[in-house]
Amino acid sequence: MVSLDDAVIARLRKGNEHFEILVDPYAAADFIEGKDVNILESLAVDAVFEDSKKGEHASVESLQSVFGTTDISEIAKEIILKGDIQLTTEQRHKMQRNKRNRIIEAIVRNAMDPKTKAPHPRQRIELAMEQAGVHIDPFKPVSEQVKTVVEALRPIIPISMEQVRVSVKIPAEFIGKAYGVVRNYGSLEREDWQSDGSWIGIIRIPAGLQTEFYDKLNSATKGNVSTKILK
Repeated sequence: MVSLDDAVIARLRKGNEHFEILVDPYAAADFIEGKDVNILESLAVDAVFEDSKKGEHASVESLQSVFGTTDISEIAKEIILKGDIQLTTEQRHKMQRNKRNRIIEAIVRNAMDPKTKAPHPRQRIELAMEQAGVHIDPFKPVSEQVKTVVEALRPIIPISMEQVRVSVKIPAEFIGKAYGVVRNYGSLEREDWQSDGSWIGIIRIPAGLQTEFYDKLNSATKGNVSTKILK
């Protein structure tokens, strides 16, 4: 279980009833993201309170009436998902920084300039987010916030979240090293082995990985590779 010093209060009000738990804020954020979290191990106290600061426990009758159960784990999950989680300023800033980095990484990996089909560098995304005054919610899932952030960036930079289809041709002598690169970067739509031993395939990859993908292929083939973006 988390220590009392590291726990924060998560509150949920239903009608005239008030419920609180003491929970690890980072575990709560992971749970909201959909990650597998042991809720009971994330609580500082295995209990639901009416007022945690006074140590007043919620009654069994009120838990059963409001939640339909007295199972602490199930009740805690509902409080985390539907209630308010009280963070310290330091915790909020730390969680926002972490979430911001994950959002930027997701955008860099999957976004591109729809006109040039080229990926956006991380710094360009960061500067555009600052210009747009993007607010990061420490508890909303990354996938949900990525969509919101991309919409906020569109008036500033041309951006779309999509994948690209790339045709790749690898000479026979480099198949051993380069084939694994292709398979590791995306989903293979089609492949054909030629009579001369060379390989031709079509792969779908996140738009933001194009530069990295081409660099890896060039390294594996010593530059002897043909690639083309398909419409």
